[in-house]
Amino acid sequence: MMSKCMKYLPEADQFYLDKTIADGDIPPSKYAGLCSLEKFYEDPKSSDGNSYRLQNWMFGIRMMQYADALEHLLSTGQGVILERSPFSDFVFLEAMLKNEYIRPQCVNHYNEIKDVSIDEFLPPHVAIYVDVPAAEVYKKIQEKGDAIEKKVALPYLQSIEDAYKTSFLPKISETTEVLQYPGGDALNVEQVAEDLEYVKITKGPWLEQTDVSFHHLRLLVQDKFKVTNLFVLPTFIPEVTVGGIMYDKLYYQYRNFTGKKFAKGYNEDVGDKYIWLK
Repeated sequence: MMSKCMKYLPEADQFYLDKTIADGDIPPSKYAGLCSLEKFYEDPKSSDGNSYRLQNWMFGIRMMQYADALEHLLSTGQGVILERSPFSDFVFLEAMLKNEYIRPQCVNHYNEIKDVSIDEFLPPHVAIYVDVPAAEVYKKIQEKGDAIEKKVALPYLQSIEDAYKTSFLPKISETTEVLQYPGGDALNVEQVAEDLEYVKITKGPWLEQTDVSFHHLRLLVQDKFKVTNLFVLPTFIPEVTVGGIMYDKLYYQYRNFTGKKFAKGYNEDVGDKYIWLK
């Protein structure tokens, strides 16, 4: 079946770049966006702007993972399954704003970045939405989640559900085939796999592409520095703006970690060999 022939990429976390690109150990969170998921659960309204800093960082991370997925697809022909893409990332932003975790100016900043970046990518062929009520999700978190996750507020989860249904699904349906299923134990995974096997792609920009446009998209997504430049804008906003002195300090501290001095495969301190031949 199609699902058995596709590559699966689990949901990216805050340290996705260090896990996929760099050698060595995972550094402290201040070297990965200067944000903290734990702090978001503890104090989502923190005055230091952690909530938006986390959201802004995770949008970039999801863009990078999506670029990796497109690169794999265009290089091998094998499809990719993602748990979440940058196209649905904004539901968290809307939920944060509704619950007053972030300022309206943060939304403007996010949309400015999104408007000049995400359109460079083709949207997913298919989006799968499993409809689980927020109250049920909250109950499962309280029963099985870790101590930090259990601090998430039900109104925030409800706002995410509302954003999916009122904003994401209508928007993504314009370019992407959508499969919706009720949640819970009634969800039949084999049925979903069969539906994927027979879904017909009848809309979206994928149908308008040529060998030349696919070639240029592949050149883009395999160059991660170009991808990064898509969502890095010289726009000041206190939550995410880092001063030059602090940035310089963090940069050189990071480079002193094991395996971080040079690009992946070129760090002798983690056992990389034959460096001079590469």
